[in-house]
Amino acid sequence: MPETKSATLPPTAVPAQHHAGLRVIAVYEIIKTACLVLVAMAAFHLDRQQNFEQLVHWLEHLSLADSNGLRWKLVGLLQDFGPSRFVAVGAVALGYAVLFGVEGVGLWLGKYWAEWFTVIATGSLIPLELYETLHRFGWLKLATLVGNVAIIVYLVRIALQPRPRH
Repeated sequence: MPETKSATLPPTAVPAQHHAGLRVIAVYEIIKTACLVLVAMAAFHLDRQQNFEQLVHWLEHLSLADSNGLRWKLVGLLQDFGPSRFVAVGAVALGYAVLFGVEGVGLWLGKYWAEWFTVIATGSLIPLELYETLHRFGWLKLATLVGNVAIIVYLVRIALQPRPRH
């Protein structure tokens, strides 16, 4: 009787039942990456005095029902912030975009290192998210905190599972 060769998965392979979960998290990370790239592009665009002044002028003349207070707070915040600080905002946004992009691509490809990388990176932001949620409560902040804790728990459970070896 001929011997059958058993197929073994590479050490970085993810069991099929978890592949969909990793893909969902990867898409979430890629969406965050795209949003941060847009923020960075806008921030670098606002670095120019003329563009900054156009935004402030537009906000000053924007007609928003029931939100005049918010609009003037935003105008004041932008004027206090000034155009020169937008380079720093853009650089930070790009840095986080790279981080989230690496996480997303690694998880999409089912890489073992990406699971732990995402756990560490996401976990490092939990204290800040918790502080923000407790001191300036918002439902979106709470949802983000709960979602990120769920991602960490899920990824740790997957990462700790035994994997086939060659």
